[in-house]
Amino acid sequence: MSQITLTFPDGNTREVPPGITAAEVAADISKSLAKKAISAQVNGAHWDLAWPIEDDAAIAINTMQDEEPALELIRHDLAHVMARAVQSIWPDVKVTIGPVRDFGWFYDFDREEPFTPEDLAQIEAEMKRIIAARDPVRTEVWDRARARQHYEDAGEPFKVELLDRIPGAEPIRMYWHGDWQDLCRGPHLQHTGQIPADAFKLTRVSSAYWLGDNTRPQLQRIYGIAFRNKNDLKAHLKFLEEAEARDHRRLGREMDLYHMQEEAPGQVFWHPNGWTIYTTLQDFMRRKQRADGYVEVNTPQVVDRKLWEKSGHWDKYQDHMFIVEVDEDHAREKAVNALKPMNCPCHVQVYNDGLKSYRDLPLRMAEFGSCSRYEPSGALHGIMRVRGFTQDDAHIFCTEEQIEAECAKFIRFLSSVYEELGFDTFEIAFATRPEKRVGSDESWDHVENALESAIKSVGAPYRIEEGDGAFYGPKLDFYLTDAIGRVWQCGTFQVDPNLPERLGATYVGEDGDKHRPYMLHRACLGSFERFIGILIENSAGRLPFWLAPRQVVVASIVSDADAYCEEVAAMLTKSGVRAEVDLRNEKINYKVREHSVGKVPVILAIGRKEVEDRTVTLRRLGEKATRVVSLDEVLGDLSREATPPDLR
Repeated sequence: MSQITLTFPDGNTREVPPGITAAEVAADISKSLAKKAISAQVNGAHWDLAWPIEDDAAIAINTMQDEEPALELIRHDLAHVMARAVQSIWPDVKVTIGPVRDFGWFYDFDREEPFTPEDLAQIEAEMKRIIAARDPVRTEVWDRARARQHYEDAGEPFKVELLDRIPGAEPIRMYWHGDWQDLCRGPHLQHTGQIPADAFKLTRVSSAYWLGDNTRPQLQRIYGIAFRNKNDLKAHLKFLEEAEARDHRRLGREMDLYHMQEEAPGQVFWHPNGWTIYTTLQDFMRRKQRADGYVEVNTPQVVDRKLWEKSGHWDKYQDHMFIVEVDEDHAREKAVNALKPMNCPCHVQVYNDGLKSYRDLPLRMAEFGSCSRYEPSGALHGIMRVRGFTQDDAHIFCTEEQIEAECAKFIRFLSSVYEELGFDTFEIAFATRPEKRVGSDESWDHVENALESAIKSVGAPYRIEEGDGAFYGPKLDFYLTDAIGRVWQCGTFQVDPNLPERLGATYVGEDGDKHRPYMLHRACLGSFERFIGILIENSAGRLPFWLAPRQVVVASIVSDADAYCEEVAAMLTKSGVRAEVDLRNEKINYKVREHSVGKVPVILAIGRKEVEDRTVTLRRLGEKATRVVSLDEVLGDLSREATPPDLR
């Protein structure tokens, strides 16, 4: 009988019969490994211990010490165990799908009544009973007809539909966890007892349409999180508490920044406080860009489909565009327009209006462009994911030889913006040429070398993401890490020779001939809406003083102080500080509590003593101690703090 060769991570090889399973391989190595094994890596693929290996392969046996495969299996098995627990408690409930996601999993169930918090506690208890039973996990490959009959007989219509969606060449794997069965690609653990019973928690319930289609049945979704040990679970639960306390949606209400409503889904109704943050941030970016050599333009929001067809967005992006039809002078066919989902084609139109020379390049063109993109309702998330937004967008038109210098210049610019907004470090992801691309290898070599040289010249940390560039050019994505360790992709820098080609952009070179410019897409913040959400969550609402919408509240302790309170507020306003008075007939502790919830950075309390001495009692947000300072001192200090960092 012919043998196959297995190669292990240490380079050793072993001749084995074809059809051997990874479990048998582990047992041949040692009883200890067989007991600890949870899965295998076979030629780089995650492999169930029960699956046969038919050909020569590189193999590694995974245990709970291997974090990535261990977490995938724990979370995947828990999805099945949870579904088993639900059907054990409520046998009439129909099961659908339960994928691994983020730090855990979810599973959707067809049940008329929503699950309650009390239900979750009952389900968790049943899951722990199943885990303690150490039921074996086994798998079989069935033919499609047998699997279909099985699910039809079991009255599981969702599984029948899922079965029909599995590609014809893919095996139909049936998994059993004890006597409970599910349709699944796998892999899974060897038995339920391998799941750490003290390292998971069911977190919440929601509703979800079957396959995300609002014309299909509405299901009940249960979410869970899981880790390899209880300490990791505790740490994550603490992280979730901190994230909840920083949630921009809750803080947005407390600080009275904005609201959203069903008549304008995914679009923001900015309140005065929120709009103050928005315009202050926009003014900051406008000054920074002007100082760095950008010219500012403004382009239409509604543009004829002809431009989107020329740019290529109509074919590739139409599903995300809001279409506007207009009856132009009762023409036979209505004119079809679209709200712009991005600014770049319009910027090429500004560039194309008039002859450009090599002496005009590089031309740095910026716009605070209002854009609209259709996002599914389930993807909308406060001001972080919206349908109407404004980008701090810019495009640099330049020659190929200027790419490196412009890239280095932008990284330095972006670094100063992030630092002044409270982010001292960032990481760059350098996405290189994909397999399918346009342009010569020589051109790609030149552009990629230019970007990498630019990154190195400014000493910025970066990682390479092979093959993740656009089909027409490489790109840099810039990642920020916030105060609780979450990573946000905000800035971007992308080299594009394609759009100038499609839209006929040229410049006259030194040789007198026309040439194509390169177009460099760049953004620092991304969208103002999302970045403001990030700033709010990063600071837990305690924004830098210069950016805070309500900077100072001058609060009276007694009514005799009202006139002096008004005088102090007026002097602060004249000094460039956003100040307001609170003269209500309320106790000062009540006022302090209320304005602290609204994240006002400074409260100046004034009573009879302060009036006599022309002083104020200063309290800063988050500090219990107060101090009495002179009026001149507080005016000078707060005026300096209110000055944006680029103007100091």
